[in-house]
Amino acid sequence: MRSLPSRRRLNVLLAAALAAGLTACGGSGVGGEAASTPAEAGDAQSAIPDNSALLAEVQTDEALSSALPPAIAQSKTVNIGSNIQSAPNNFYAEDGKTPIGYEVDLAKAIGAKLGVEMAYQDMAFGSLITSLQSGRIDMTMAGMNDTKERQQQIDFVDYFSSGITIMVQKGNPQGITGPDSLCGKAVAVVQGTSHQEFAAAQTEKCLSEGQPAVEVTATDSDTQNQNQLRTGRVAAILNDLPSAVYISRTAANGNAFEVVPGPPIDGGPYGIGFAKTSTALRDAVNAALGELMADGTYTKILQSWGVEDGALEEPAINGG
Repeated sequence: MRSLPSRRRLNVLLAAALAAGLTACGGSGVGGEAASTPAEAGDAQSAIPDNSALLAEVQTDEALSSALPPAIAQSKTVNIGSNIQSAPNNFYAEDGKTPIGYEVDLAKAIGAKLGVEMAYQDMAFGSLITSLQSGRIDMTMAGMNDTKERQQQIDFVDYFSSGITIMVQKGNPQGITGPDSLCGKAVAVVQGTSHQEFAAAQTEKCLSEGQPAVEVTATDSDTQNQNQLRTGRVAAILNDLPSAVYISRTAANGNAFEVVPGPPIDGGPYGIGFAKTSTALRDAVNAALGELMADGTYTKILQSWGVEDGALEEPAINGG
């Protein structure tokens, strides 16, 4: 678990982006201009969307609630695991202990539709799948890509579409233009993510073409990676598009990093994860999310966080 100062730094990054204008991340979000100078942190905190009124309007679907597994129906609680350090997906509020973000709001809306509370557990990204399999958590929502490989271990309900992007120092001093220009460069990724898998695949491609390998550094958090990029220990970070855009536009008032122009790499869906044995919960969540998409709640949540470009038209089970 990260220290409180790290959590607060992430909070300030997103808060500043929101203060500068939620619509600044419209369109592809790649290669756009930096946001205007953000407000002070105290003022920016108030700009984080408050969706409590919207969530209070969500009505429980009694049929879906009655279809929940007996243990969850009795406790009225779903234990949800996440790696709570990735704004705007999920991060900590100013108090350092309250999870917020567009994923958190979506999870709350799903919980309201099912008549249950979402109890968050913060853990390393790499332990989420094993925690599902062991029954430590009931589901996970952590910006995890739904892939065929992961589908061999767990099931997914897809809720968002994203892809990998490359973030570099402001001004792009090493002239990185895309994946092929990473050959021979030091690149930071978070351990256990699809970013790490892509970096390994890119290394093989570089070597097969007679180019030097990508020098991959895997860490436990985006915060560590940003520190390495800021100090020049790595030439680039691989990250998901929503996080990279927010960070590049807010860190040091938009003067620390930038996103390399181009379409997201290996674009695909984020999925809510479930153990293979949790089909009843999976199906209930899938149906609840479908209702939220149909009635507009889902879109309103994404719009409030400025990430509506990643919206899906409908959920899918193992659609990756």
